[in-house]
Order: sequence, then C-alpha cells, then structure tokens
Amino acid sequence: MTETDTLLYLDGVTVTFDGFRALNALSLVLTEGEMRAVIGPNGAGKTTMMDVITGRTRPDTGKVVFGKGTDLTRMDEPDIAHLGIGRKFQKPTVFEPHSVWDNLLLALAGDRSPRFSLFARETAAERARIEEILVTTRLQDHRRRRAADLSHGQKQWLEIGMLLAQEPKLLLVDEPVAGMTDAETEQTAILLREINQTRSVVVVEHDMAFVRALGVKVTVLHEGSVLSEGSIDFVSADPKVIEVYLGR
Repeated sequence: MTETDTLLYLDGVTVTFDGFRALNALSLVLTEGEMRAVIGPNGAGKTTMMDVITGRTRPDTGKVVFGKGTDLTRMDEPDIAHLGIGRKFQKPTVFEPHSVWDNLLLALAGDRSPRFSLFARETAAERARIEEILVTTRLQDHRRRRAADLSHGQKQWLEIGMLLAQEPKLLLVDEPVAGMTDAETEQTAILLREINQTRSVVVVEHDMAFVRALGVKVTVLHEGSVLSEGSIDFVSADPKVIEVYLGR
C-alpha cells in the first residue's frame, strides 16, 4: 500500500478520561474508497475513536492524519467537517417540521442559513442533486412528507442523505440499524454499499448479521486497542474475539 492510497491514519492514539483509558495506543489505517466495519463490546473505544477523528476529543498522544498529511489533532470540529469528514450519530437529528426535500435542501453544501434556504428558490443543480440523493436513500416517494412522519429507518436514511448533501470524502456512521426492522436493515446494507462506490465509509455496529451483509474488512476494538482485524469469518473465529465479545 502506498501513502497515496491512505485516506485516514491513526497512529498510537491514546485518550484518557479521569484515569480511564478510552483509547490505548490505537492504530488504524483506512484506504481511499474503503468501507470498514468497527465492532467491539461496550466501552471498547468505538465512540471515542469517532470523536477523535471528528475533532470532538483531543488525544493525549498519537497522530490522526487525513488525506495528504492533514493533522486532524490540530483542527476543530467545523474545520474537520469542511475537509470532508461527515458523521452520523446513532440517534437521527433531522428537522422534523420540514419536508424530506427541505431537509436535504438545508443540508446541501454551501453557506445557507435555514431562513435563507427555505425562501430562496433552489437552483437546477441543487434540484438535480436532491433528486439523486432521494433515489440513493430510497426516499423519492416521500419527498413532500414531513420528516416527523417518517419511520425510524427512513429518518436514518434521510440523515445519511443530509450528510451526502455535504459531499463528504469519508462518512462515519454510528449504529445505523439500531431499532430498524429486518427489511430496513437489509436496505441499509445495500444503501451503504452503494454510497461506498463513491466515498469511504466507517460503520460502527453491534448487529453481526448486518456487518456480515456489508461484506467488508472488520476491526474489533477492545479496551481501546485493536484486538483483531480481517474478514467477518476471520474475526468471528478468533478465540480472543469470542472470549471478549461474541461469547457473551
């Protein structure tokens, strides 16, 4: 692997909260165009890892490098988002009183205040981009519905669509299928695989059937470090992983 293939590089990242080591010399390499699943028991460091990548938490030690040598540990959250790192939290945060269409319009990249966006006519290019995102997120038949009236799964897809509107190079997705129906879970795996055709994705998830459906390399975290890494079959058969995670 050459350096030019590397999109994200964590090297020896340690984070301590009140004496508790949330991350312990964590190292991880994500290549351009890759989708990676990150699993592990509660308290393994998955959320802290996402917090460090997005600038919410500063590591005590270690390097976090994005793209061609940009050191993320020296940047704040808005600047990191501007670089092209988008994050979807576990609980969807959509503008519930607004329609699906207006949610996507508000999210489109560019300096728009909510007041301005909804009164301004969207441009032809913006309309085309929103249409594209509606198709990707399976929401084309719900464009005029209020976000509040969507199912839980559809709200998750809308939020993923709102992130896509910001044209991220890397999408961090936290437990996207928690609370979804089986059918929605299956659709979400397809949706993320489609998104991965044009951008890199990191998915933190507990649902092993869903991780299997993604069919990607899996990193298992435990006590803030990488415990195992490889295909889902490889990590599922790893005695260390069975002991700390799957055997429960």
